[in-house]
Amino acid sequence: MITAQTTTDWLGHLQPMACLSPSRLARLASHCRRDVHPTPRGRIPILDWRGQAVYLLRGELKLDLLDGSSCVLVGGTEDTCQPLGTATAPPRDAHSITEIEVLRLDEDILDVTLTLDQLAQPEVACESGLCGASDAAAEMIGATALASGVFATMPPAHLASLLKRFERIEVARGEVVVHQDLPGDYYYVIERGRCEVERSVAGASVHLAELQPGDAFGEEALVSELPRNATVTMKTDGVLLRLSKDDFTALLRAPLLHLVDVDEARRRVEGGAQWLDVRFPPEFRYDGLPGAINLPLNELRGFLPSLDAGREYVVYCASGRRSAAAAFLLSQRGVQACVLSGGLRALRSAEGEPQ
Repeated sequence: MITAQTTTDWLGHLQPMACLSPSRLARLASHCRRDVHPTPRGRIPILDWRGQAVYLLRGELKLDLLDGSSCVLVGGTEDTCQPLGTATAPPRDAHSITEIEVLRLDEDILDVTLTLDQLAQPEVACESGLCGASDAAAEMIGATALASGVFATMPPAHLASLLKRFERIEVARGEVVVHQDLPGDYYYVIERGRCEVERSVAGASVHLAELQPGDAFGEEALVSELPRNATVTMKTDGVLLRLSKDDFTALLRAPLLHLVDVDEARRRVEGGAQWLDVRFPPEFRYDGLPGAINLPLNELRGFLPSLDAGREYVVYCASGRRSAAAAFLLSQRGVQACVLSGGLRALRSAEGEPQ
């Protein structure tokens, strides 16, 4: 049984929030609502819960499910650590058996928080988009880099247009290139010099990675359209190549990010593609798609060698945010990947389940 009382403590016991850092849990708690329904055997207005992740904290609740079955849940147990309706068929109606208390959280706020937290992990904070850089190719990116990774799959005309948009800038030791929590504005490639990637956690600076010539950074915020998840500072004098957000989206992100609807995703899987779930394991454990493999976004880089380079992956998450970032990282490494547009929410909607 869970005995914690504060909202932040509750979140630390619930899934998938238990995977989050304490500081992020504290911020997420301000977006939560806790409701007490004091009337035993009272009907609960579950239609008000649409678009929200709802957890039973206390009391006993009877759910009538869409498949015609019913179940009784007890707050504070392992069965109620997941949102209501996750481990069962979707609920059609609900009645309290005793006084109950529920915690409600907007699904979009939860999903954005999960995306930010996974992107901030060391495994993805310094993901490289290029294999090398040279001073020789149009004073921009060298032939070695153009022969592999993200640029190798581009049509020559498109690649030429992309290279023209990169700007070459000189940077000094100690200069902050990317500020944590600010909006993303550029995608960067290191031509010369070294950078340090740090993340501020509870007022303390945590070292994530050191980037070398040929490494790229800044793509996470541009792909997921979320604030920067780390600060990047020059450790030495150097030269960076940068691409503006608009050019990145039009010339790099859009061509690499292949969105497919539910029907197309299923056709691809039936044709031999592999479902790839990039959510946290507790999310995947309860409603992962049959046959899917689970590689959390924050661990994706470490598992890249285990992926079949000759196979296509249909990447999904709850809404499409995390899967978009994951598919972009996969594509940068030459792995075939497409994104289930709208994520599991779109799939459930196509199956007629309430959202």
